[in-house]
Amino acid sequence: MTKDNITLETTVEELVERYPEAVGFLARNNVRCIRFGEALCYTLKELFREEGIRNPHHLIDELKRFLKIRRPIRS
Repeated sequence: MTKDNITLETTVEELVERYPEAVGFLARNNVRCIRFGEALCYTLKELFREEGIRNPHHLIDELKRFLKIRRPIRS
């Protein structure tokens, strides 16, 4: 999975495994993706719905931007 391939169908487990820094980003945006020390078994779409996120596509875009800043693409 690349940063550009993160979609609403991406599982929380995949995201957290590949980009652990995403946990902090989501927490700062009032989305809890870790409970009892385990990544939730949801897609991001399911998680955002459960957490009441009104504009999930915007949050995905912000997450991608955050990850690009945190891990610049190396040539």
